[in-house]
Amino acid sequence: MKIAIVHDWLVTNAGAEKVLKEINEIFPDADIFSLVDFLSTSQREGILGLKKVKTSFIQKLPFASRMFRYYLPLFPKAIESLDIGQYDVILSSSWAVAKGVKKSKKQLHICYCHTPIRYAWDLYDEYISKTPWFLRPFVSFSLKRIRSWDVKTHSRVDYFIANSNVVKDRIQRIYGRESTVIFPPADIHKFVEQRDKKEFYLTVSRLVSYKKIDLIVKAFNGTPHKKLVVIGGGDDYKYLKSIANSNVSILGAVSDELVIKHMQDAKAFVFAAEEDFGIVSIEAQACGTPVIAYGKAGSLDTVQDQISGVFFYQQTEESIKDSISKFETLTFDSGIIRNHAIGFSNQRFQLEYLEFVKECGVSVEKNTGNNKNI
Repeated sequence: MKIAIVHDWLVTNAGAEKVLKEINEIFPDADIFSLVDFLSTSQREGILGLKKVKTSFIQKLPFASRMFRYYLPLFPKAIESLDIGQYDVILSSSWAVAKGVKKSKKQLHICYCHTPIRYAWDLYDEYISKTPWFLRPFVSFSLKRIRSWDVKTHSRVDYFIANSNVVKDRIQRIYGRESTVIFPPADIHKFVEQRDKKEFYLTVSRLVSYKKIDLIVKAFNGTPHKKLVVIGGGDDYKYLKSIANSNVSILGAVSDELVIKHMQDAKAFVFAAEEDFGIVSIEAQACGTPVIAYGKAGSLDTVQDQISGVFFYQQTEESIKDSISKFETLTFDSGIIRNHAIGFSNQRFQLEYLEFVKECGVSVEKNTGNNKNI
């Protein structure tokens, strides 16, 4: 069978790209398609082994490398323009428009859905509220058109895989479709358990508003005897530096090695976002580090309350502070936490994904190569 892998866009190496990497390893002979590809050479090597990507017309539009998201109204047309008619199987990795790629009745389409387009659905109001007022009518019109297109094109998918239980529910609510949950992969072996912890808390994230890092910083501002380290870059970096008290260190972006070292040393990892999954909390647990997490959405899949961490149930400073106080009354076993994280390994993902596509009728014997992980 000839296989095409379709990904929304390639501009960074984040959670969705970790899924793409594993799918590409399962099917090394597959061709890769994406709206745009602006990966650096090192990023491409890490995700795709330097495999070339076939892109849409957006790749060549003016300023696309820096501003391709401004072409959002063109995304449906662009994904439909990809020429994949010669392939037997389409494997999409979609959190935006990849699932809407056109196909014939003879083709089989399996979609790994990170989420239906959140800025057109669940995050619509938040997205509009942060848009300059003079652009809001245009952005609102564009998002409503994309929402309509998104619903109409779900029938192009034969089988849905959801990346978490909250996404499974979202697929049912928005598309009226059933899906099978296969949790995303975490490269567990990069993270080594450490039992001896130091007296600081940690969060690692892109510093953007919906990650709620400001709430974490403000909570620790209110507990000056506790130390917090914040790692990550993003639009909110300067703002967070400006509000952080002396017990809060905003390090910005650092090397992967330093991230892992901090995860190993940290007393606990603090996770305040409402994420569909949240691989970073699994990575922390792989270091034997418990997680203090917002008890909603993906965290309910990734954290075991009072076994691998504790939950707080309101995205407020007080709720975070209360959960920290509760955390400090409990005892955690780093070995148990590490074992919990192993259940989310990339090997587990490959086995479950491969088994699913085989059950859908995909002949895989000639596509999996010599991948030692399977």
